[in-house]
Amino acid sequence: MKIGTLIAMYFVIWWICLFAVLPLRVRTQGETGEVVPGTPASAPARPDLLLKAGITTVVAGVVLAGILWLLGSGLGLDDIPFFPKFASPR
Repeated sequence: MKIGTLIAMYFVIWWICLFAVLPLRVRTQGETGEVVPGTPASAPARPDLLLKAGITTVVAGVVLAGILWLLGSGLGLDDIPFFPKFASPR
């Protein structure tokens, strides 16, 4: 697999993982009782974006490694027992 393909796959996986990680451990300003004037009470009190970016980077790397292992193992959709066997039309 070419390096450009790997970078593109990692980029897409990273963004998907970011959207999964962003809502974790979020406390709003309304929950903490410290609403900054000019912001809504639903705004995050501490977004911890660097921590979430680091978690996303690690998770995306693990997911990409799993996908590469799966592609390299020779397994396919026909090896999964609950999927129907796909045959070419006659």
